[in-house]
Amino acid sequence: MIRLLLNVVIALGSSAVGILVATWVLDDMTVEPSGFVVAVLVFTVAQAILSPFIMKVAARNAPAFLGGIGLVSTLVALVIANVFTDGLSISGVTTWILASLIVWLVTALAAFFLPFVVLRNRRQDGAPRR
Repeated sequence: MIRLLLNVVIALGSSAVGILVATWVLDDMTVEPSGFVVAVLVFTVAQAILSPFIMKVAARNAPAFLGGIGLVSTLVALVIANVFTDGLSISGVTTWILASLIVWLVTALAAFFLPFVVLRNRRQDGAPRR
């Protein structure tokens, strides 16, 4: 149960960092503070649902594209977050492509490094090691 909660926190945190970095870098991408949490939740849920589905479809129909599944699912999750929330706005083809690339890259890096930060902080707080 703790591992599941930790995975959810890491997914939400890495999505938030990815969206914030892309917003900071790209002029045609904005995040409204009032809708940021909802946009991150929608993006994270969409990403979690879409990744396995798109991977299965690609493995069956186009195995050469398996390496790009993360980018494709990130783009589709951004589209869903953009359409279904008021917190995220992206305009322009170049911005969509760059936003997908930045969010995918930053999310992957954050998902790799956040567990180390969380576990280090937990150990410093005196929590027992497993």
